[in-house]
Amino acid sequence: MLAKTAVDVGSDGVAVVSINNPPLNLLSLDVMISIKESIEGVLSRDDVKAIVITGTNRKFSGGFDVTVFGGKQEKKTKEELGFLSINFITDTLEAAKKPIIAAIDGPALGGAMEIVLACHARISTSSAILGLTELQYGVVPGLGGTQRLPRLVGLPKALEMMLMSKRVDGKEGQFLSLVDAIAPADKLLEVARRWALDIVEHTKPWVISLYKTDKLGTLEEARAILNSARMEVRRRNPNVEHPLVCIDLIERGIVSDPRDALWTETIAFHELRQSSTCKSLVHFFFARGQTTKISKMNLLPRNIDKVAVIGGGLMSSEIVALLLLKNYQVILKEQNREHLLEDLNKIRKNLYTHFKYGKTTQQGLEKALTLLKGVLDYDSFEDVDLVIEAECETLSIKQDTFTDLEKHCPPNCIFASSSSTFSLGLIGERTKCQDRIVGIDFFCLSPAMPLMEIVRTERVSSQAMADVLGFARKFRTTPIVVSDCNGQGVNSMVVTYLHASMLLAELGVDVYLIDQALKSFGMDLGPFRMIDMVGLKVFTEISRILVDRLPDRFYKPKLIPILQNANREGETTCKGFYKYDECGKAILDPELRKYTIKATSANSEEQLTKLSDTEIAEMILFPAYNEACRVISEGVVMRPSDLDVASALAMGFPTYRGGIHYWANKFESGYVYSKLKNWSGAYGGFFEPCEYITERSRGSTPVVSIHTFKLIVICMEQYTIGTFLQLSLSTLALFGSV
Repeated sequence: MLAKTAVDVGSDGVAVVSINNPPLNLLSLDVMISIKESIEGVLSRDDVKAIVITGTNRKFSGGFDVTVFGGKQEKKTKEELGFLSINFITDTLEAAKKPIIAAIDGPALGGAMEIVLACHARISTSSAILGLTELQYGVVPGLGGTQRLPRLVGLPKALEMMLMSKRVDGKEGQFLSLVDAIAPADKLLEVARRWALDIVEHTKPWVISLYKTDKLGTLEEARAILNSARMEVRRRNPNVEHPLVCIDLIERGIVSDPRDALWTETIAFHELRQSSTCKSLVHFFFARGQTTKISKMNLLPRNIDKVAVIGGGLMSSEIVALLLLKNYQVILKEQNREHLLEDLNKIRKNLYTHFKYGKTTQQGLEKALTLLKGVLDYDSFEDVDLVIEAECETLSIKQDTFTDLEKHCPPNCIFASSSSTFSLGLIGERTKCQDRIVGIDFFCLSPAMPLMEIVRTERVSSQAMADVLGFARKFRTTPIVVSDCNGQGVNSMVVTYLHASMLLAELGVDVYLIDQALKSFGMDLGPFRMIDMVGLKVFTEISRILVDRLPDRFYKPKLIPILQNANREGETTCKGFYKYDECGKAILDPELRKYTIKATSANSEEQLTKLSDTEIAEMILFPAYNEACRVISEGVVMRPSDLDVASALAMGFPTYRGGIHYWANKFESGYVYSKLKNWSGAYGGFFEPCEYITERSRGSTPVVSIHTFKLIVICMEQYTIGTFLQLSLSTLALFGSV
């Protein structure tokens, strides 16, 4: 078995203890015991003057494996609870009679950061990443982080780093006094050893972080800062407990005794590990890492540097603008000069909007414009890596386009269609390159567009899929892979959510009460605020496609055309469901009422105006869950958890509830069914529960169980036990760890 630590004692009398648990040197109880035993061993040696603790392979440690959170925990004695925080970190490491220096390269996150904080000095590379990231998993730092970090960097910065799980690099760490000195990677151990000997020789200070007070200010100042932080947490996250627990722990250490607060912190950490919030956040963490995993595909992506977009319009111009801001060379092809000039003008306006709202700099704006080229033919397509077809929804035009692309593009070029109407097989049937044809939806229904839906056909090659997934990651979006289903993926779930909101408004519920109810539930934005940000034109176009194809599953809003006739298109016209000031701030508009009255159903019922926030949220979210179950049952997504990720990134669903499918599956089996059935009887077939929810209400196997089994089979096909364990490690590398 590989040793979890390596010890090397130099001729200078400095012992180097290296954490050795590749690839990220993640912590576990075994690793922590090994570190403790190694430190105790060198402390007892007469030939050792000082100690440096570091990690092998230029990685200090990514922290504890996230799999230790969220599971069922056995009851522990006080001594067992305090073993790591008190017995090891405080009484062995921090109280050591010889100086211990942390030499940090790569990540030092979560529990690893807490080891670093207890050392007597910290030397890092400028690129090292330091952070207490526990709160993003529903827990608090459990090894003294709530006590030591504020004493090193001050309360405001410590609160920011912990409450927001914010990471800092070594350079910023030095500015904050978190890091004592910066060294290049090849000199890191040399500088750390010298610093340790300087402490021995009393030329450098020996600092015990737990009892520093100079950065805390007066008690009155500290309490004012902490109370302000509490108010902000309650405003932003009214449904979660662990950020408030973190603030309370910090205060306890300042007001009373920091060592006593360590015990309180340890107990709080153990309790929060078992909370529903922790379980939900851990579920979401792994769900997000799974979205790029495709069975039997293990290829490296090829670079995509030059992208061509064919066809203009509202959504195309935004896609081109985003590509330019990500430093891609972009060719925009149109059918005639007039349309091309219109599209180029739209793109410039979109880029300027990004600049206006601080999403790019003047320099970034100017650079973006130099990367754009408008053309009327295919002469410039000989070296493009990816083509995105966004022509009008006419099959013959799309088929002709793909036939032309096959003639003019290089043999490795990937052809992507943004069509929501026709199958990719039909679009590419005249070509011989169906192994390179995919669908890409940049998901314009999400205001921030952090999501990319990738449509996969049965004939597409593994290399093409690897290339497109690599493109999505480089684009800094989370990819969701769906089958060739004519738009019935993420869009259908989100449109159902927005349609349910619209239907409720047309039944007499106040628009602003609906938005407030969903915000209180935890959504990033209310549905009507979201439509304003996206723009009513974009929403109408995506909605129309789904309503036309599946009229029984989707609702045709009356309110949208009424608003559009009044030139209320959302943020772009400074009026939609809200009105907007010159800074883009949303303001409630009393005039909206006259438009909603026009759309209000004649048979609207008075009791709907008395719905509680919870009832409003359920009446809007259960239909979205209903549509998600249809999407899952039809095999559109690879796994239910993909829609959990999509609901968070596209709808703003709170991650601390795990995602829409994870959340709704916690209800008693008949609860969602009975609600939907009652609403269907009262307000129409839009609410009719799908077959999966109906079967589940009868006590049949839940949707989640069926598809979890499929996911396990996929994982067994793709991974050996060893490489399956590496899955969680690669996920940690992508999205951070504790």
